[in-house]
Amino acid sequence: MSIDLLVHGGDVLTVDEAGTVVRDGAVAVHDGEILAVGPSADLRERYEAAEEIDAEGCLVLPGLINTHTHLAMTLLRGRADDVTLQGFLERVLRWEAELLEPKNVAAAVRLAIAESVRAGVTSALDMYWFHEAAEEAARAAGWRLLTGPTFMDVPEPPDGRDFGARLDWARRDLEARGAARGGHRPVVFAHSAYTLSPGQLTEVFALAREFGALVHLHAAENATEVATVEVRYGKRPVELLDSLGLLGPDVLLAHAVDLTGPEIAALARTGTAVAHCPVSNLKLGCGIAPVPRLLSAGVTVGLGTDGAVSSNSLDVLGAVRQAALVHKAGGDPTAVGAEQAVRMATAEGARALGLGDRLGSLEAGKRADLIVLDLNAPHLRPAHDPWSTLAYAAHSADVRDTVVDGRVLMRDRALRTLDERAAVADLEVLVRSLPSDAVPCS
Repeated sequence: MSIDLLVHGGDVLTVDEAGTVVRDGAVAVHDGEILAVGPSADLRERYEAAEEIDAEGCLVLPGLINTHTHLAMTLLRGRADDVTLQGFLERVLRWEAELLEPKNVAAAVRLAIAESVRAGVTSALDMYWFHEAAEEAARAAGWRLLTGPTFMDVPEPPDGRDFGARLDWARRDLEARGAARGGHRPVVFAHSAYTLSPGQLTEVFALAREFGALVHLHAAENATEVATVEVRYGKRPVELLDSLGLLGPDVLLAHAVDLTGPEIAALARTGTAVAHCPVSNLKLGCGIAPVPRLLSAGVTVGLGTDGAVSSNSLDVLGAVRQAALVHKAGGDPTAVGAEQAVRMATAEGARALGLGDRLGSLEAGKRADLIVLDLNAPHLRPAHDPWSTLAYAAHSADVRDTVVDGRVLMRDRALRTLDERAAVADLEVLVRSLPSDAVPCS
């Protein structure tokens, strides 16, 4: 049988429920879908591929999933360091009002996609303004981007829409987008309970649920945010969302750092998922999310990088390492193990997006999102255990090949669908063209 792509010769970490590892394995791909996973000898005999990737000496695994980011914030990387969350927001919101327009977002997202593909990230949930420009950039590169209308009631929104106009526009956007397909689904972003009133949140959620969309929002990122919402509305953010009937399996909360026991129980009871962003949370001094308690309660937890201003990189593999390490600080080295951390960046991340049946593991019938990680480096040898290698030793620069929907976006560390030199140059030109006081040094 003729197929599009055969990746063979490496150890295949499927990240299926059993944690199957196929030594000297192969993945057969056709029409963007995984046809089979098995021993190299068997699949090479069964299939004739238009393109082959020899993964000998490498680890083949599902593509990494970034469940919370703001891709176009690459434009402001390094401009808001060593400040609190509230200080960060004060600076960034002002700059965004001055700087953002579709062409700037597109340029910043192209750079973010180049960085992500190099880091083995095959999917991202991106909350930001001018999402149409981001989608166009991702489509041109063949990269999986989940995005949609963003609601944030600020005095000067970059696109100039007030809340009412935004609701009308979002409805048109969702109507044009249609139902979930392949590895995509409609998404609506409600920024937070401190930038939207309870009434506004209720309207946004009602719209999203009318179209079967995932709703993504920030919640309980730090103690100051929680106190602000509690003073304003008499309830903590997660309490408020629960009281309004706005938690559920169609909801993904970013951060969830400052949680009480009853709030964790509410997330578990309603099937609400969490995007854990350990690097951003540490850098902004927000604290450490209670991930071990969330996992024990049965809450689905994915991993995110946040934007490149609050974390300075889009390195999901770096978030895997941080997630596997930071929760051990309480004295329990088993708090979040290597396998659990890797799963948060793959299978659990897919579940958090409501796409667990399509993404996150290498199994027949799923979309062909995979990466090849080169193990031929001193810091990766010996490779006794693939979970350990990924969580504690590997770096994003070890990713050699990246495949999305069966399309090879990077081969032998060379990007195929995006001119990264042009992406870097375009953003540098853009930054130099900005008014000198638009992005003052921190």
